[in-house]
Amino acid sequence: MHEPVLLTEAIEALAIRPDGTYVDGTFGRGGHSRAILERLGPLGRLIALDRDPEAQRAAREISDPRFSFFHTAFSALATALGERSVQGMVFDLGVSSPQLDDPRRGFSFRADGPLDMRMDPTQGESAAQWLAMAEQKQIEEVVRNYGEERFAKQIAAAIVDARRSTPIERTRQLADLVAKTVRTREPGQDPATRTFQALRIHVNRELEEVSVMLPRATAHLAVDGRLAVISFHSLEDRIVKRFVQAHSRPNVPERLPLRASEMPEPALRIVGRAVRASAPEIRRNPRARSAILRVAARTAGTFQPNLRIEPGARWRN
Repeated sequence: MHEPVLLTEAIEALAIRPDGTYVDGTFGRGGHSRAILERLGPLGRLIALDRDPEAQRAAREISDPRFSFFHTAFSALATALGERSVQGMVFDLGVSSPQLDDPRRGFSFRADGPLDMRMDPTQGESAAQWLAMAEQKQIEEVVRNYGEERFAKQIAAAIVDARRSTPIERTRQLADLVAKTVRTREPGQDPATRTFQALRIHVNRELEEVSVMLPRATAHLAVDGRLAVISFHSLEDRIVKRFVQAHSRPNVPERLPLRASEMPEPALRIVGRAVRASAPEIRRNPRARSAILRVAARTAGTFQPNLRIEPGARWRN
């Protein structure tokens, strides 16, 4: 079973109205969806999305007429919602426990299985297929940029050297190869952790999905609607944080002399501080240790989806 991280905090952040329409953008095994349905009245509605076929099968167990499911990535949110505005959306960007614990999916190095890693195994190329064809420089860049791995160059070279004689098609095969290449690692962390993370992010285009989803989600929020996003690694959280910061400040040229009363209203309002899992939750579910929840509310201000967000930009208050 998958225990959603920060479940109570995320549901509370949505400030659910019984007659509202809500979106669970990462259905998984339905933890957030069931919690939302418990708070909705007869007129409330819940729309869930997930690109994992296993999630689609799990969604069939919910027969509630207020619930509808779309087998699609959350970047396709606009297609699922059409012209509808909603009162809240929650996105849990982490890999679920069933995905990690099923060796057939290839997400984990802890048990041997096919090196797949696709959220939707019916779409795109697997990690094994990509590693078989990618150039050494491409592998190095993916492992360094998405895994933040300081031994990316050595790992890429080892992969290219190994595949000349034997295709890299199994999770333990890759994990053992990385372990032989990476001689030092943080205490308690498997040498292959960062490499597996990097490949999963690349194969599923996870950062691109988040970057596309955020403006589409904001555009479909009604005034006072809430956006709650739970991230599990710094790259995703950085995208969410910068997006929310950029759209919660007036979009005006830095040196334009304007009074406070003349400032345009931003499209978002940050709700509270970023929330992390409590010590008891981490003890109960160690996968919660890296989770971070950020929440924003839609205002009546004009949303500018093409607002340029510079890395490390300094925003005026």
